Amino acid sequence: MMKFLMMMIFMIPLCFMKNMFWLIQFFFFFFFFFFFNLSLSVNFFSNLSMNMGYDIISYGLILLSIWICVLMMLASEDFFKLNFYVNFFLFNILFLLIFLYLTFSSLNLFCFYLFFEGSLIPALFLIIGLGNQIERVQSGMYLLFYTLFASFPMLLGIFFIFYENNTMILYCMKFFNMNMLVLYIVMIMAFMVKVPMYFVHLWLPKAHVEASISGSMILAGIMLKLGGYGLLRVMILFQQIGIKYNFIWVMISLIGGFYISLICFCQIDIKSLIAYSSVCHMGMVLGGIMTLNYWGFLGAYSLMIGHGLCSSGMFCLININYERLHSRSMFMNKGMLSFMPSLSLWWFLLISSNMSAPPSLNLMGEISLLNSLMSWSNYLMFILVLIMFFSAGYSMYLYSYTQHGKYYNGTYSFYVGLSREYLLLLLHWVPLNFMVFKLDYSVIWF
Repeated sequence: MMKFLMMMIFMIPLCFMKNMFWLIQFFFFFFFFFFFNLSLSVNFFSNLSMNMGYDIISYGLILLSIWICVLMMLASEDFFKLNFYVNFFLFNILFLLIFLYLTFSSLNLFCFYLFFEGSLIPALFLIIGLGNQIERVQSGMYLLFYTLFASFPMLLGIFFIFYENNTMILYCMKFFNMNMLVLYIVMIMAFMVKVPMYFVHLWLPKAHVEASISGSMILAGIMLKLGGYGLLRVMILFQQIGIKYNFIWVMISLIGGFYISLICFCQIDIKSLIAYSSVCHMGMVLGGIMTLNYWGFLGAYSLMIGHGLCSSGMFCLININYERLHSRSMFMNKGMLSFMPSLSLWWFLLISSNMSAPPSLNLMGEISLLNSLMSWSNYLMFILVLIMFFSAGYSMYLYSYTQHGKYYNGTYSFYVGLSREYLLLLLHWVPLNFMVFKLDYSVIWF
């Protein structure tokens, strides 16, 4: 594990040299394929070194982090073209990737917390420093204070766990049972905010709307998955008390998911609509994890990977429109089928994946979550049917409203899609729909 960390650290000087934009992206691709070919143990942590290692959950999420960082560079060519703080942008992405890599590979609970919070800093810079909207400082403050307010009690909880058990190694957690209500709440609230759970989700749409394309991609692709990953790791400590109290989180996340899917119909900003749909999907993930059964954990993991690719791809699509029309309003982005019919195909492919049409990984995740939640309680069938129906509804609403109808008369000039943009969308869609053929890695990790 240390060899990859050293590789990233030694890439830092490249960020401050001239014309290194594509070379760094090339190195990221190398990094991805080196990591992809590592040996992987089904039952245990592999490649142990210096309190670091990975199992199947970490492996998938580290690969997703590297992949999204590569695609962030591909989507943000404007920084390179306009020479807009390009060195700072490269350093920020590398810094963020280092923190994400360390978060997912840490075997020590305290180190995990440290890097989990540290990844907030480069994300904040991507929103406040490189965002291009008016209220970006306010949205950055939302993100910062929502996350920190929930995280500081968790730090005390980690110290208490160490005081009680004399260990903070994640693998040893399965030997302990912490049946304490206050500890249970403080340990999971930080992850609930990060997921984000309904009631503590308000920072997410604001951050997405104000961030640049790279900020939106990393928020949707990875930062939301940190919460799910943390819950998958710490819930093993709280199985006994979780059986008693987890119904609260399941109900909040599912009823909230239904309500959010209705809110999606009211949005006129396309980016805001996609951000709210993320809250809806991650509500399903949270409900699946809180059932504490095999199908729930499996479905949550699959849907996290699928949603990371799908949501990031949809933010890329709206950015392609935004670069031409300079607006994200539904009323301006109409009749796109007349201008860019080839891009309409990509809208169709990614929106159909977002509503969990086959053969996307989202379908596998949602089927597993349905199994999990229905086995937990039959009465959830009604709310799940509503969530599924309205998810398909707002996805179809988004597609039909943007692609069909009469185009906006104020459109002055327009240029068709670039090969870079189609490559970017292809690299989102192919792994999302072809990982279905290798589902055994998702199924056997538990």
